[in-house]
Amino acid sequence: MKTIDELLDEGVAGKRVFVRADLNVPLDGTTITDDGRIRAVLPTVAKLAEAGARVIVASHLGRPKGVPDPAFSLAPAAARLGELLGADVAFATDTVGDSAKAVVAALGDGQVAVIENLRFNAGETSKDDAERGAFADRLAELADLYVGDGFGAVHRKHASVFDLPARLPHAAGGLIATEVGVLKKLTEDVKRPYAVVLGGAKVSDKLGVIDHLLEKADRILIGGGMAYTFLKAQGHEVGASLLQEDQIPAVQEYLKRADERGVEFVLPVDVLVAPSFPDLKAKAPTNPAIVAVDAIPADSMGLDNGPQTNELYASKLADAATVFWNGPMGVFEHPDYAEGTRAVAQALIDSDAFTVVGGGDSAAAVRILGFDENAFGHISTGGGASLEYLEGKTLPGLAALED
Repeated sequence: MKTIDELLDEGVAGKRVFVRADLNVPLDGTTITDDGRIRAVLPTVAKLAEAGARVIVASHLGRPKGVPDPAFSLAPAAARLGELLGADVAFATDTVGDSAKAVVAALGDGQVAVIENLRFNAGETSKDDAERGAFADRLAELADLYVGDGFGAVHRKHASVFDLPARLPHAAGGLIATEVGVLKKLTEDVKRPYAVVLGGAKVSDKLGVIDHLLEKADRILIGGGMAYTFLKAQGHEVGASLLQEDQIPAVQEYLKRADERGVEFVLPVDVLVAPSFPDLKAKAPTNPAIVAVDAIPADSMGLDNGPQTNELYASKLADAATVFWNGPMGVFEHPDYAEGTRAVAQALIDSDAFTVVGGGDSAAAVRILGFDENAFGHISTGGGASLEYLEGKTLPGLAALED
């Protein structure tokens, strides 16, 4: 896999370089609430611009279903990229149409442009190879070189991720090189004890990675909404908590395999419950109750780990040499249910382990809760991509960058 440094050594001055970034940032209207993914690609864009390239940054945002939708415009991301670069960033209001062609044609050496959301074109995400390839052909007309640096999308077989690199000389950007290097530390010659913390809403989203990690990890800590399927599998009643009843047999099998292999599964011992899901906009006080996991009321739902669980999880992470964390422990967006997620983040910081925060909501939580990002070994930009890598899957976007 050619690196961006090798590409720079060959010379990029005056060349049009298509950078497939991941600018899929959370928005409140047109306000970016977390610019971490933009900052992550900044070094690659800056390097190319400083070397005299004419940089074309492209990304998806949300799921606009193949048609333009102002709610998913990349205009706010383009403006923020310009602020971070300290330079004007041009913006094309389409992907491969007249605006994109004109904006790219007007670029001078060292200048940067962002084209509109790639998913405004159905060809980007099409499962039909010909339709996807036709869109990649049109994207290729905009550029001379390709740099893949959108790690959060490399698990997708999309036109700009998989098909476009085959049409242009290509290299991996600095972000992708860093992400892959970190993930190798979680899969090859891992320093032990190796602890994994998994949270989030649905256990079905994590089954593949749990299956793979049973062969790798020493300890797996479970939290978030998915914990209640595990608790139910152990025979506990979970009230109105999130539950994937159809996944109980799979969870029971994993618990059995973990016991046979000597992998320690750690589940909550107490939780915070409330009669209903909190209003995340108003953030009004909800007065949650702390209950043991065998005493969840029938009319209440679990929304965060309790204080005893927070202490337990901190103790299970204290002696770890490697920790991977993906998924919040509760509804961290509301202050009443943020303590479980905060406690895990603090436990990672307090440990002497090599710590990886696996993207998605976990990365957002770290920033929203005010933690110093530099206190962690690595904060990934790709939750789904990180999980699929840890499952041992071939990621289309990485395969496409191989020579």
